[in-house]
Amino acid sequence: MSEKAAVASKSFFTPFNVVAGIIVIIGLILTALRFTGGLAAVTNLSDYNPWGIWIGFDLLVGVALAAGGYVTSASVYLFGMKRYHSAVRAAILTGFLGYALVVLALHYDVGRPWRLPYPFIIQQGTTSVLFEVAACVALYLTVLFLEFSPAALEWLGMEKLRNLITRLTLVLTIFGVILSTLHQSSLGALFLIAPSKLHPLWYSPYLPVFFFVTSVIAGLSMVIFESTLSHRYFGDKMDENHIREKDQIALGFGKAASYVLAGYFAIKVIGVSAGNHWHLLGTSYGLWFLVELFGFVALPCFLYAVGVRDKNLRLIRWTAVIAVLGIILNRFNVCLIAFNWHLPSSERYFPHWMEIGISVFIVTIGVILYRFIVTRMPILYEHPEYSDSH
Repeated sequence: MSEKAAVASKSFFTPFNVVAGIIVIIGLILTALRFTGGLAAVTNLSDYNPWGIWIGFDLLVGVALAAGGYVTSASVYLFGMKRYHSAVRAAILTGFLGYALVVLALHYDVGRPWRLPYPFIIQQGTTSVLFEVAACVALYLTVLFLEFSPAALEWLGMEKLRNLITRLTLVLTIFGVILSTLHQSSLGALFLIAPSKLHPLWYSPYLPVFFFVTSVIAGLSMVIFESTLSHRYFGDKMDENHIREKDQIALGFGKAASYVLAGYFAIKVIGVSAGNHWHLLGTSYGLWFLVELFGFVALPCFLYAVGVRDKNLRLIRWTAVIAVLGIILNRFNVCLIAFNWHLPSSERYFPHWMEIGISVFIVTIGVILYRFIVTRMPILYEHPEYSDSH
């Protein structure tokens, strides 16, 4: 008994569990401070800077990086690319957890969780872009839950309910693509009301298009990134089909990402030309804009293309990291760095360490949940009793 207890204790106190446990404890303390002391106790937000890292990272970045769900399901179920089927459940799970954590993060920013449903039942502000975003996110989170549920139902042995929901796959996929198209673009539309606050190089009437296109890039790159990590850390959970198709998924999604990045580069240049902002490229903000455009759009586009041509899977997977960082940088530029650019440095926003701590806490929760689910449910393998139905 003592030997078994020692083994159990050793397996529990792994580096991951220790680090995650410390982050969770600190996060819970910061959560208590936030909801007892208000925003001022844990943030550097102000009337000039009402949206900080909780919106810039937890919401804008979180929604973009969770786009792998609708991108992958559309590829498989709408465009008939069945060779990527093994990536669907992991992508749906990542999307579901991503959107769920976005809603959780909004509780920190709003501060009154019970008021989140108010736009639907009390305030009829249906002409607001923010209302459309809230409605689409809420509906799409429901869609993602239903799309994810067959894996959980297979694990629970609830065959009839699982089969019923599986029959709705095509309908849910179409609904999910429509909702994603709406709210991904509407997140960009939120900034159309602030032409005097957002730097002209990032402000554009095409912001909704930019946000939607970058969500596709983020979705494709996140599937490659997530599948790489899953194979590294959860390879023992994968069946032969998932292991066999992982390289094909990287090549296919890398090729698609290269095309989309090329298109995005073109429309970004068109945006600068339409606004006649060429002269701003020589300023400090212009140089930073060029870093984003060439370093995190043109470069990953080129590297993806070379990786696919040479079938260099290592290059494709590292390029996915660059592309994901590029999406994060773009959202930070729009929401934080290039926002209120005309204010003196003393009045500019920089997140409090507690804001960063809460964001790290939320991301850690997502990693813990993902780890818990993939080690127990048929996400990275096909359940033997349902293998013929996929």
